[in-house]
This record gives sequence, C-alpha cells and structure tokens, in this order.
Amino acid sequence: MTACQSLDRIEAIFDDERAAANAGLLLPATLAAHLGLEDAANRFVSLAGSAGFAPGRKVMTLVHSMLAGGDCIDDVDVLRAGRTEAVLGHRVMAPSTCGTFLRSFTFGHVRQLDAWSEFALTAAWAAGAGPGDAPMTIDIDSTICEAYGYKKQGVGFGYTKRRGYHPLLAVRADTGEVLHFRFRKGSANTGRGAGRFVREVIGRVRRAGATGSLHLRADAGFYSRHVIAACRAHGVSYSITVRHTKPVKAAIATIAESDWQPIDYTLGGDADVAERPWGDRHRLVVRRTRIIGAEPELFDNWRYHAFITDVTTSTVDADTDHRAHAVVELAIRDLKEGAGLNHSPSGRFGANSAWAVLATVAHNMLRWIHHIGHHGEGLVVAKTMRRKLLSFGGRSTRGGRHRQLHFPARWPWRNEFMIILTRLRAIPLRC
Repeated sequence: MTACQSLDRIEAIFDDERAAANAGLLLPATLAAHLGLEDAANRFVSLAGSAGFAPGRKVMTLVHSMLAGGDCIDDVDVLRAGRTEAVLGHRVMAPSTCGTFLRSFTFGHVRQLDAWSEFALTAAWAAGAGPGDAPMTIDIDSTICEAYGYKKQGVGFGYTKRRGYHPLLAVRADTGEVLHFRFRKGSANTGRGAGRFVREVIGRVRRAGATGSLHLRADAGFYSRHVIAACRAHGVSYSITVRHTKPVKAAIATIAESDWQPIDYTLGGDADVAERPWGDRHRLVVRRTRIIGAEPELFDNWRYHAFITDVTTSTVDADTDHRAHAVVELAIRDLKEGAGLNHSPSGRFGANSAWAVLATVAHNMLRWIHHIGHHGEGLVVAKTMRRKLLSFGGRSTRGGRHRQLHFPARWPWRNEFMIILTRLRAIPLRC
C-alpha cells in the first residue's frame, strides 16, 4: 500500500471534547492568574450597558486569542474548541460578544484600559521581570498600521503614503516590552503629542518600579524642544537624531578632519565619528560613512548621520548606543506578525485603540514568560515562542481528583516548558 493510499484511509472526525487546541496557553494563563489580570480588568474597565458586564473575561479572551496567533475578532473562536477553555481559567466569550465589547470603547474607556495595562506591567515587574534599580533604556518610535476601506474612522495617509493609523509606542530596549502605546489617526505627524507621551512613559515606568537611571533614544521625528524638556524635567538622559537643517550642516562642516575617529561599522567602506558642542548642554555627535567600490571615486561621497545627546560617555560609545535604537523595529515586527496589530479589525477608532492596547499586553506577556522562566537569558522572538511553547495540542482528563493535561510525547521543548511553568506557579497570587 502506498503512502498516499494509507493516508486516504484515515478518517477525520472532529469529535474529541477533551482535546485542547493551543494547550500551551497554560503558560500565559498561569501568569495572568497569578498577576490577577482578570480581576484587575473588572476593576479598571467600566463600560455602560451589557458591554460592561464582566469585562475581565472579555479582555482575557481577546488577549489569549492574540497569544495563540489571532489577528482578528473571529479568531477568538479557536479558544472555544474542545476543552481549550479549561486551560485558560476563565470563560471564553463569543466573537460577537467581544466585538460588541470593543465597539463600546470611547477615548476615556481606552484610558481605563491603559491603566489596566500599567497594572499588568507593575505586577509583572514585581514578580521578577522588572529592571529594579538597574539602568534602563527606552526607545520611542512610531509605526504605520495599514488599514483598508474608506469607512474606518481615523485612517489617513501619512509620510509613507500608505493608508492606515500612525500610533506612538515606547519599548524597553533590553527585553522588547511595550511600555506605553498611543493610538493616533493616520495623518498625524510623527512628533504630534510626543512631549506628553514621553512624560507619560516616564511616569509609568517609575510607578511600575524602575528606580534606576533612564535613557531615552529616538529618531529625527521626535527632535523637538517638547521631548527634550520632558526628559530634562524628569532627569532622563537622551540621544535624539536631528534633521539635516542648514545649521546642522554648517556645524558638521566645521569639524576638522583630524577630529574624525574611525569605527568598525560597515563592510566595504569607511566609517568615522566626531562631535562638537551644540546649544545648551548638548553634544552633536556625527557619524559619516562611505562605500568604497572597486574603482576610486573622483569625489568623496560621505553620508552623514547626526544626533544630539547629553550623556557623558565617549564619542564612539555614544554612537554605538544610539545605533542600537534599531532594536525597536524588532518589537514592532512582533507586534504586527501574529500578535494582533497585523491589521485593525473594527471600523470604529475607539475599538481599534482598545484592540491595540490589548495587543501590547499580549506581546508583553510573551516577554514576561521568557524573562521569568529563563531569568532574562537570550532574546525573544514571538513566533519562535509560539511554535515551541504555545501552539501544540493537548488532552484534558480527570483522575484521582486531579485534572491532568496530556501533551504530545517526546515534545522537543518539554523540559523548557516545565521549567517555565514551575517558575510561573511560584509567583505569589495577587487575586
């Protein structure tokens, strides 16, 4: 009998009431239970009408759906398959109920959800995922969340010429956690509201338990006196890319050739850094690069990148640290690929704003699981964690007054799963 014939003889029957899809969701469900996230959502989120009943279970249903890779409201249905609900520790709500819940959000209700996300951050950091008194670097950036159709509130064309929304986000550099998120309409300028956003970020991380020094990095879209004033008012150091205006170009032209220091930055070319004073208590650090081809060029083709900073490290170290701002793109990638922000599911701006906040909490829960389970060792890639630790089937049974969840035998990451589960269960219950 050929392999094709043997496969054709297999009868597919969807009738196992004890099977659990994405049984690895036991890990984030355990973390959420020990942090008390469902009860906290019931306290923080207050909506009118039937949408306001038991908001905690609706919030956690959406978060767990995103953790399983869902990027639209209908994907909630995967949590209702078999005995998956038993793995989550809360009642799973229907997609229609979750849609009604999201459409009930106004700007004020989204701020309530922001307070809940801050509670989650504070609880997770208290459980061992926080920086404590160690220095912490915050990267702020904006991104485009593409949207299609003409009936979505707030969509527009920004500097990328793509239709969508243009939110702000702040990311913890060493872990990729989203510290704060602000949804904005698509036509918003990059720096719109950035000063207030920076103040909110600093306040959130201080209240959450970050007692060490803070350093903020940003690109040229956030080069403004409002952002600088916010950093100075809270004692936060910063390095911010500057636009190549005429004064900046003139300042770069005054740098003597002997001041340039070579750095190991690019293959097949040259790279140097230099600096000069700039304004009040600023250093203007400049990096220049050029690619060297097989034949020498008639004129030097240097490209310049400049940023201001108030740190006291060497020129080379300041440039190296500022270049690391690029790690924020890894967090944005994970937010969009299978974590909720692949698209905005509703036509209402408030609903999409709430959806985005929930997506950041789902994103952060993967980081907290990794940080607590591995004591912060190694980098986190969402799709890798989902493949290894979340997206595999199980079977729920009862025996000897105990509930048991049977996973596939010889699962390659069994030991890693059990170590993380043991450490998550050691977190003191907050409920």
